[in-house]
This record gives sequence, C-alpha cells and structure tokens, in this order.
Amino acid sequence: MEKYCDPKWLADMATVSKRRWFVFWILALIFAVLGIIADAMNGTLGLTAMSWFMLTIAFFVASLSFCLAWAMGVYFRALEAKKAE
Repeated sequence: MEKYCDPKWLADMATVSKRRWFVFWILALIFAVLGIIADAMNGTLGLTAMSWFMLTIAFFVASLSFCLAWAMGVYFRALEAKKAE
C-alpha cells in the first residue's frame, strides 16, 4: 500500500496513464462512429445506435480518470525537479 502513496511511483506511472487514456479515447471515437453509422442505416451493427453512444460516453468518462492520473504524475515530476534544484 505504501507504494501507491509514493510520489516517485506515481510520477513513473504518468506514461502508462497517458497510453491508457489514448487507447480509451480512440475506442470512444470508434464507438461514436459506429453509433453514427448504425443510426444512419436505421439498423444495428450488433448493438443499437443508442447503445453505441452509451459506450462512447462510458469510455470518454473512463478516459478522464486516466487523464487525471497522468496530470498527477506530471505534477509530482515537477515537484521532484523543483526539489532537485
């Protein structure tokens, strides 16, 4: 548990969080496009158009948590750099 409270570990996880944010963001965009296509076809692409849009919203909200984790990591790196000066 102490590992998760260590600012150095959080700073090192910034790059991992950035990659996860990017993957979730791209998936949300793909789901949005699939929703638009399903709505334009007046059919389904495995799911209804509303379901694709709900997945889009869920993935955008999930990507925000990774974006905040990345911002915390950058902040802790800045604090370490300031202490090093």
